[in-house]
Amino acid sequence: MSGRAAAIAVADGSCPRCGSARGPDDRYCLDCGLALPRVTGRLPGLRRAWLRSVGWYPGDWIWGALLALLVAVAGTAAAIVVSGRRAPKAIAVFTAPATVAVAAPTPVVSTTPRSRTTATSTLPVPPEPGTNGRLTWPKDENGWTVVLVSYPKVSGRAQALDTAAKAARGLRQVGILDSGGFASLQPGYLVVFAGVYPSKAAADAAVPTARQAGFGGAYSRQIAR
Repeated sequence: MSGRAAAIAVADGSCPRCGSARGPDDRYCLDCGLALPRVTGRLPGLRRAWLRSVGWYPGDWIWGALLALLVAVAGTAAAIVVSGRRAPKAIAVFTAPATVAVAAPTPVVSTTPRSRTTATSTLPVPPEPGTNGRLTWPKDENGWTVVLVSYPKVSGRAQALDTAAKAARGLRQVGILDSGGFASLQPGYLVVFAGVYPSKAAADAAVPTARQAGFGGAYSRQIAR
């Protein structure tokens, strides 16, 4: 089975939040209670086509976003056409220039010393070279993280490495962990994660950033040995 076919099998056969196995007729995850996405119909077909073409899937929200974008583009184009048709013709009016006397400004002498201002950069601090994307979970340490994508261990290593490399372009502390080494995870998966957090609240606060980076199914998860 190819890597992208394996990714499709994972998307159709597991819970997107906790990775637990599911049946095609299951409506809710038996482990975490999440309302499961359908695996039959038009939307799942689009999901599989995306995975076959790209290799990873940001989440079902992408279709609504694309539709809203198309509607916005169409509305903008229509507004431009209508405004172009209704714009009145410009009439050139020539008048003699008026002569205006301008008084010379009175010089102002400041008695206070000039203060120097220092510009502060708002750009994010780049990750350390050679580590982001290949980060390993701290040894003998429990905590929380943001799970981006999970792949079957038997066939998904290449996809996990590729996804981690892509995630490292916009997220910090990205790495891969083997779920079999942690009691809090279902064994048999390679989990692409972002961040090492001391609490669930801290991990939950980082989930929106991961989703904005293109991982619509990102969620917080406890990592415990």
